[in-house]
Amino acid sequence: MWDQRYAADGFAYGAEPNDFLVEHAHRIPEGPVLCLAEGEGRNAAYIAGFGRPVTAVDLSAVGLEKAKALARSRGLDIETIRADLSTWTPAPGAWAGIVSIFCHLPPPVRTALHRAVVDALVPGGVFILEAYTPDQVGRGTGGPPVVGPMMTAAGLRTELAGLQLDLIEETEREISEGRFHNGWSAVVRVVGRKPA
Repeated sequence: MWDQRYAADGFAYGAEPNDFLVEHAHRIPEGPVLCLAEGEGRNAAYIAGFGRPVTAVDLSAVGLEKAKALARSRGLDIETIRADLSTWTPAPGAWAGIVSIFCHLPPPVRTALHRAVVDALVPGGVFILEAYTPDQVGRGTGGPPVVGPMMTAAGLRTELAGLQLDLIEETEREISEGRFHNGWSAVVRVVGRKPA
């Protein structure tokens, strides 16, 4: 499915970074940044623009090729890893920042990944997440068509135990990100920091 989606002309979710990431990227300390389920690279290229080493992980080889091309078009370089997040684990203590923008996974996979995220951050490292909540189902403005992969603030507080949550909220906002994220949306947003 993802290779097909990303093989279309243009960028499925736009070429510009996620608004919430733009608002909070400055909180990530110096060091390498990991972007989960990064697709065509809009967020990875944005962070690389600050001179950060960035690694984009995604299941789609097509998406990752477009991510590299997007970065190159801006005179930037990113590393890419083609991997299934149900079996791939980020290296412990390796990342100053980890970014998860609309990375919707089955709950057992997501829970395991979020536990790994906490371990993967360096002390003082920052995790930035935006995802759809169950209230998004049926709106037709983006995200999976079922509740399972959606996230809630209460669930994330448990899954991200070990992080200091500087910001965690459920809210509604207008999203305009390419063809597939467009319109009034129900989201949960997190900025978490690993204690130093």
